[in-house]
Amino acid sequence: MSGRKTVYNNIVTNEDWEQVCEHNKDLVEEFNQYNKSVDRSPQTIKQYNYQLRIFFIWNLKYNKNKPFYKVKKRDFIKYFGWVSEELGASPNRIASLRAVLSSLSNYIERFLDEEDEYESFRNVVKIIEAPTKIAVRKKSVFSEEEINDLLNNLVKNEKYQIACCLALAVASGSRKSELIQFKCDWFNEDNIVLGCMYKTPETIRTKGRGKMGKPLEKYTFVKQFKPYYDMWMMERQKLGIESEWLFVRLVNGDWVQAIDDTLSSWADTINRYTEKDFYFHANRHLWTTNLKRAGIPSDVIKELQGWESEEMVSVYSDLDVSETLKKYFDENGIKEINQTNLTDL
Repeated sequence: MSGRKTVYNNIVTNEDWEQVCEHNKDLVEEFNQYNKSVDRSPQTIKQYNYQLRIFFIWNLKYNKNKPFYKVKKRDFIKYFGWVSEELGASPNRIASLRAVLSSLSNYIERFLDEEDEYESFRNVVKIIEAPTKIAVRKKSVFSEEEINDLLNNLVKNEKYQIACCLALAVASGSRKSELIQFKCDWFNEDNIVLGCMYKTPETIRTKGRGKMGKPLEKYTFVKQFKPYYDMWMMERQKLGIESEWLFVRLVNGDWVQAIDDTLSSWADTINRYTEKDFYFHANRHLWTTNLKRAGIPSDVIKELQGWESEEMVSVYSDLDVSETLKKYFDENGIKEINQTNLTDL
């Protein structure tokens, strides 16, 4: 656990929360119920609740435990200064804490305006200047050659499950939370479409609004994935693993479905073989970059990944502008383009 996380945990204690004025505790609980009613995800509600507790415990200790409707602009400015100076919070963290307080204020304006104490209430948080967000972690851009080296090292060290997971991430562009939902029997000839991709016979819960997220069918390029799938299937047979889930962990002697934390530990293992900071989301970038480099149109990439907008292709593509231009132009002007097919990937 990081030092910063420990600091936050020392602030949000049950003992301190008990001393927060009842008005503020009731307000947080009412806001939680509202977020449930509009189908925000449990993780989002948990995060909102935790961040509001940080504010109200600060308000308890340093701002006379004021009811929220009495908190002034200068109080919020003091709070953000305290978060920055005392907790060492990054601009990104401060922006997140500010956004939650603004959301709570918007809720009050919209739904509690008939209450006497909130009759003249207005959201003053939104007029306080937000800190400029910065990149907390340097983005790691992996080439296909670097990923192949990682896969070779994992296989060499008989880490077949991790190799299979890495190969699936690169071949499908899936998130960690999506990778753990794949099942073993999805990868057969009956589920191959267009001769080159596995299409999941069931939908996978992807990131999206609500408890269930957004259900989507996922596509995986056969050539990139199948060799590592076959190796993992052989290893599973040796180990006697009968779970329907493709990726598993051992719990009390039983093989059960892997969780996000399982893949986080696998990322730590992969980091032993690379000098770059490896994280599974980097594979989502590589998947998009590979398709853009092959000349696949953005609208096709959008459909394969289930994105709502083609703008997401630009977000995830790491293709350099000069590389893109060289594909279409040379000293003779406009080049004749030989379009790549999906089957070539």
